[in-house]
Amino acid sequence: MVTCVRSISTSKDVLDRKPIHLHLTAGISPFTRLKMETSWLKTLKKKMLEEWDEYLQAADDASALEELADLLEVIHALAKTHGASLQTVETLRKEKCEERGGFDRRVFLHCRKDDI
Repeated sequence: MVTCVRSISTSKDVLDRKPIHLHLTAGISPFTRLKMETSWLKTLKKKMLEEWDEYLQAADDASALEELADLLEVIHALAKTHGASLQTVETLRKEKCEERGGFDRRVFLHCRKDDI
């Protein structure tokens, strides 16, 4: 008797520990490789869009927070790719917030586009 095993193949960018998780939980030993620096920024930008889309589709606060954590992980990697730390990005954010304000007050502006 011949048993056919259906093979499913996927290629995707994953978190650093995902291959270990697959090995420990499912006994899978996936093939991995490291991406070249030149394609890594493009990969991270694509990943940011994927995670953003998942955030937009979140049905409740808990799911939204999970997706925000994923987005933050990508932001960490992007900052590192640009030669900075998340602390540097946070410093820039605070400077911009002090100058222009944040979104805490939920201000919505009504005016003609020519007036801005």
